Amino acid sequence: MHEENKAAANASGKTRSGTQNEAALLALMEKTGYSMIQENGQRKFGGPPPGWEGPPPPRGCEVFVGKIPRDMYEDELVPVFERAGKIYEFRLMMEFSGENRGYAFVMYTTKEEAQLAIKILNHYEIRPGKFIGVCVSLDNCRLFIGAIPKEKKKEEILNEMKKVTEGVVDVIVYPNAADKTKNRGFAFVQYESHRAAAMARRRLIPGTFQLWGHTIQVDWADPEKEVDEETMQRVKVLYVRNLMISTTEDTIKAEFNKFKPGVVERVKKLRDYAFVHFFHREDAVAAMSVMNGKCIDGASIEVTLAKPVNKENTWKHHFNGQISPSSESLLGFPNKEDGHQKSLGKPASLSVHLNGQHSPGLPKVERCTYPFFPGIKLTPISMYSLKSSHFSSAAMHLDYFCNKNNWAPPEYYLYSTTSQDGKVLLVYKVFIPSIAGSSQSYFMPDKLCTTVEGARELAARFTLLQI
Repeated sequence: MHEENKAAANASGKTRSGTQNEAALLALMEKTGYSMIQENGQRKFGGPPPGWEGPPPPRGCEVFVGKIPRDMYEDELVPVFERAGKIYEFRLMMEFSGENRGYAFVMYTTKEEAQLAIKILNHYEIRPGKFIGVCVSLDNCRLFIGAIPKEKKKEEILNEMKKVTEGVVDVIVYPNAADKTKNRGFAFVQYESHRAAAMARRRLIPGTFQLWGHTIQVDWADPEKEVDEETMQRVKVLYVRNLMISTTEDTIKAEFNKFKPGVVERVKKLRDYAFVHFFHREDAVAAMSVMNGKCIDGASIEVTLAKPVNKENTWKHHFNGQISPSSESLLGFPNKEDGHQKSLGKPASLSVHLNGQHSPGLPKVERCTYPFFPGIKLTPISMYSLKSSHFSSAAMHLDYFCNKNNWAPPEYYLYSTTSQDGKVLLVYKVFIPSIAGSSQSYFMPDKLCTTVEGARELAARFTLLQI
C-alpha cells in the first residue's frame, strides 16, 4: 500500500515540482492516515477512511466540485473540504499530463455533511479570483434513447433493449401529445445499477448501432430530482401528464373536484400536462390515489405529487453518468443542443423533475409560503430545536452552530469605507466570545459589500469556513 501511495503521489509531479508535490501529498497521507491510489483517470484519497467499518455512506452523501484550478491537488483541496465534515473518499479526476481535469467528487460520511459542504463551499474563492462550484452528485442509472420509431409500443422497446443490453429494469415511454397511439420518438431505459447503464451506453454509443433499422441516439438521461421527505410532506400540488392537448383547465378542475367538491384551488395546464393546486395537502394525496390512471377526454392520465426544485441546484451536465446540477456552468461547457428531447420542454424560469424529465414547475413562492387560515393552531418553538436544513442564510447557520457547541452567540461589528467612485462599502468583523482565548477570535472577510445584509452573510460564511 505504501508503494501505491507513493506512486499516486508522484503521478502529478509532471506539473508541479515533482519532489515538492510528492512530499506534500505524502505528508497529507501521513497526517490523515488515508491511502491514495490512481486508476482509470482518477486519483482516490480514502474510500474507506482509516478505521471505517460497515458499508459505504448512502446515496446523497457525495458532492461534485467543479472549476478546480488545474494545478491544485489534494494537499490543498482536502483541508478545505474537511471543514464541512469527515471525508469518506475524495476522487480527483486526472489528465495523463499530471494536471487535474478541473473537477472532483467528494463523498462524506453523512448527508448532512454533504449539504453543509454545498452550503459553505459553493462559489468559494479557492484562490484569488478562482471560485469553485459545489453541488450534489448522484449516480445515474437511466439512459436516454432517441430516434425510436414512433409506432413502437413500450413492450416492444423493453424487449428489444433487454436483447441488446443487460440489467434493464424498465422502459419509460411517453405518448405523443397529438396522437396517443404513438410515442414521442424517444424513451428512457432504467438499469439495475450505474455500472449496467454505463456498460449499455458504451455498447450503444458509437452511433452505428441500429434498432429496427434506425440509427439511435444514446446519452445519459437527466436524473429524477431527489427532494427531501420533509419538503415533500408539505406539497399540495399534483402533476398530471398525458393529457389531450384539447383538454381545458376547466375540464381538469371539474374532474378533480368530482371526488370531493371544492378541494381544487386552481389548475395550470401547459400543452399535455398540468399542475393541479389544492387548498389542503390531504385532499391532494387522496385525489392522486383516486385519479391516477383515470381517463379524461379519452386519455389515461398519470398523477404524482409535484416535486419542488431548488433553483440554485438546477445545474445539469454529465460526467460518466454522475450528474451534477449545472456542471456545465462550473466547467465552462456550453449547453448541449442535440435537437432531441432528453427532458421535456420547460420555461427557462421554472422546472420540476418527474421520472428523470423536466417539466414546468411551481413559482418559488409556492415552495416557501402557505396559506394561513383562521383557526390554525400555532405552537411556539425554539429555532435551535430545528434541523440545519431549515436555515437558508449563513448568519443563521453560524448562530445555530454556536448554539450546538454550547457557545455564546456570535457578535457582529460593522465597519465602513468609501470606494473610489464614492460608494459606501461595508464589512463585518465577527467575534466568537467562547473562543476568545484561542489564536484567532475575530474573523473578517477580505471582501466589502454595498449592503448590510450582504456584508453580514459574507462575514458569517467566512467565519464558518474558519472555525
